[in-house]
Parts: sequence; structure tokens; C-alpha cells
Amino acid sequence: MTLSIPFDNSYARLPEAFFARTPPTPVEAPKLVALNRKLAAELGLDADALDTAEGAAALAGNAILPGADPIATAYAGHQFGQFVPQLGDGRAILLGEVVDRAGRRRDIQLKGAGITPFSRRGDGRAALGPVLREYLVSEAMAALGVPTTRALAAVTTGERVYRQTALPGAVLTRVAASHIRVGTFQFFAARRNHEALKSLLDHVVARHYPQLEQRDDKAVALLEAVIARQAALIAQWLHIGFVHGVMNTDNCSVAGETIDYGPCAFIDGYDPGAVFSSIDERGRYAYGAQPGIGLWNLTRLAECLIPLMSEEEDKAVAAAEAALSRFAPAFEAASIEGYRRKLGLTTSQDDDVRLIGELLALMAENRADNTLTFRRLGAYADGSRPDAMGVLFENPTGFAAWGERYRARLATDGGDPADRRAAMDAANPAIIPRNHRVEEVIAAAVEEGDMAPFERLHAALEKPFDRAADDSPYASPPPGDFGPYRTFCGT
Repeated sequence: MTLSIPFDNSYARLPEAFFARTPPTPVEAPKLVALNRKLAAELGLDADALDTAEGAAALAGNAILPGADPIATAYAGHQFGQFVPQLGDGRAILLGEVVDRAGRRRDIQLKGAGITPFSRRGDGRAALGPVLREYLVSEAMAALGVPTTRALAAVTTGERVYRQTALPGAVLTRVAASHIRVGTFQFFAARRNHEALKSLLDHVVARHYPQLEQRDDKAVALLEAVIARQAALIAQWLHIGFVHGVMNTDNCSVAGETIDYGPCAFIDGYDPGAVFSSIDERGRYAYGAQPGIGLWNLTRLAECLIPLMSEEEDKAVAAAEAALSRFAPAFEAASIEGYRRKLGLTTSQDDDVRLIGELLALMAENRADNTLTFRRLGAYADGSRPDAMGVLFENPTGFAAWGERYRARLATDGGDPADRRAAMDAANPAIIPRNHRVEEVIAAAVEEGDMAPFERLHAALEKPFDRAADDSPYASPPPGDFGPYRTFCGT
């Protein structure tokens, strides 16, 4: 069989200031170790053709398929609050775009594909561990219903990359609605290239927000649309305990997807101050800080768009400020509505915010497991396991008092308890990518060359809401000796 990908590359048709045409650097011995057959079918690709030596060569960058137009995209960014005027794809190469079976345009990118003009003394490569982490977590996020980039394949290279030690190299094939970031706008704003900014604005609107194309105030409308998507996205992160870990502006997608899973992690015990990234020494990107950082990043986007909003700077600034003022209420609305679903509340009442806040405060005080607390609330709410919650709290008396208020609140909604339980189970996963499980499968793959644990965890993560998942070993919290957890970006 012959491998074919029907590329149609709109970004590569933009002016050359947007990217550098860069072929991937071939690797020594490409071997396909993970292939997402479901995603391949969604993209209209032949999974059997990908699962061949020819497919491995293409997914490693050793062979360029007809229609591909490999580019490394240019962008800038604030990294931990410090502006860097030129970053760009230092180890990722965008092969091109496809229009999937649902009519959505999607990027196909190789991450770890070699040196580009933006590598900044880096080796352009990726190690197997970070590749498998991004594969697992991004696919778990998709199964959890969170907008995200996706993983199509992981290929080992037969070569070593050098970080703290020599590690097996790999290439991730990443699929995204696009790889356009707040930092992409910053790249041209920093150069006062308003013509390029206008081209980028038009491209993003046509690609991601076509409903805005006829708006006279297109720049303001785009800012408002990106704000709405980011507010909803970050609320979803908090609902499942996700900590991105490196929310720099170059890691903030204007399409509203979660992108770049470097030092990401999930909280076990509920802790608003949780930080896992080894490079986030001041907790800038802590779990509970993510909404504020989201607004900070969007403010940087607004600054870039001001020249396109109005020729009168005062009017442009006022329009940008008005748009940004909508982030907090949009986030709060998405957050509260999500927590109502998690608590099985089918109506909206004024005291719900207080009820939710009290539960979160109790969870923080007792370091109650975030995933298990919400998952077991379903059995607590329907009365099938009235003792399901106390064991999760060091001080069960505090939860018991809250539980009485919660049950009284449920009584005002009425409805069938079985229906409520089903709705709660659909909102509260039993399985997430627990940090200790992710580390176990990465260690097996990197140290022993054993991909079977990875495949088992991946299969479990595909069905996070199933009732059967409650009894899965992957639903269990970490053992007591797991200790403080630290993550690393992998570059």
C-alpha cells in the first residue's frame, strides 16, 4: 500500500516572514512505537499505511510526502514574564495541513524533527519520555472533553539525545487546529509590522472564527472570541485538576486548545498552590494561579491588536479594556456551571457559589483527593454509599456538616437519583493521567524498552467516565511513598 496525506497548506501560503522553510533532519533508525488509529481515521488517513516502514519514515521526517511543505513557524513570547522577541519552532516542523472528515482544517507537525533557524543552540530533538508524556496526556485530555492538540504517533529514532543523561530519542506527530499562539501576534507587534499583523488577523479569523469575517471591528471581535475560549478552557483545566506548568504566551493557542505539554501534571490532593514544574520556582503557574495568568496572556494579545482596532489610540485602548473586562465573569460563569455539573445540581441558585467554595476549602484543608472526591460524590448523592466520602478527609466531621447542606440543596432540585448519578459520573472522571502512573509507563519504555504498560494506561485513559473504571487500578491515588513530584520541560 502507498502512504498518502492530502495536504492543503494555508499557513505556508502566508508571507515568508511568518516561517522558515525547513526540512526535518533524518534520523538513524525510525521505529513506530505508538499509532493513534482512531485519530488517523478522523483525519481521513490510512492507519495501515502509516503502520509500515514507509509510515515510520514519514512520521520521523526521513521521507517528505508529496504535498507537504515543511516549515518552522516564527513567534515571540513572554517566558515567565520576560519578553523574548524571537522564539519560534526550535525543534518542531509543520509538515502541512489536512481537512479532516468533519471539514476541520488541522495541522500535522513533527515535534523533535531537528534543528531549525529558531533552535537557539538547541539540538532540535526530543527524548522519548516527554514524547510519551505529551501523547498520553493530550489524548487523555481529549477523552475528558477538553480542547487540546492531539497525538497521532510516536516514533523512536534509534539515536540518543542528551539532557541530564543520554536518553532514547523520539519524534511526536502532533495534530492541532493550528499552532498559532499569542506569541505569533507578539512576533509582528514587536517589529511594528502592522501589515503582517493584519494578515495574521485575517488568517486566524478565517480559520478559527469565520463568523467574524464580516465584522467591521474584526480585531476587537477576535480578542473577545479568544477571551471566551480561553476562559472556558482554563475552567475545564481546574475542574479536572490539570496544571499546565508553563503558561507562557508562546504556549497560549488562539484556537482555544491546550498546547505544549512540557512540565504538566495533575493534582492528587486538592491544593490551589500546587506547582510541579522544576523551573517555576516562584509558583507563577500554580494550579490556582492559572485564571489570572490566562488574563495576563490575553492582555498581551490585546496590546498586539490595538493598532488594528482603531486609528485613535484612546478608542482602541478602551475597546481592548472593555473586551478584557469580560474574562473574569466568563471564567466565573464557566467555572461555576462546571462545578454545578460535578455536584449534580440541575438548577441555579444564589447560594451555589458558597456551597462550592466551602467544599473546595474543605478539600484544601484536608488535602482530599480531587478526582476521587468528585467521583464519589455521585454515590454519596444517590445514597448508595453514604460512607464514600469520609475516608477522603482527614477531618470527616467538617465534610459531614457540608454534606448535610449539600443533600438539602439536592432536595430542592428533585429529579431521579439514578439520573443524577449518571450525569455526575459523566462530569467526574474516575481515571485521569495520575502522575505516578505516567512516570511508571515512561520508565518502562525508556529504561526497559517495554511499551506494554504505556498501551495499557492509554487504553484506560480512553474511557475515563465508565462506571467500570471505578475499580481500575489506574483510579487509585499514588502510594504514600511517591513523595513530592517534579516535572521537567524536556528541552
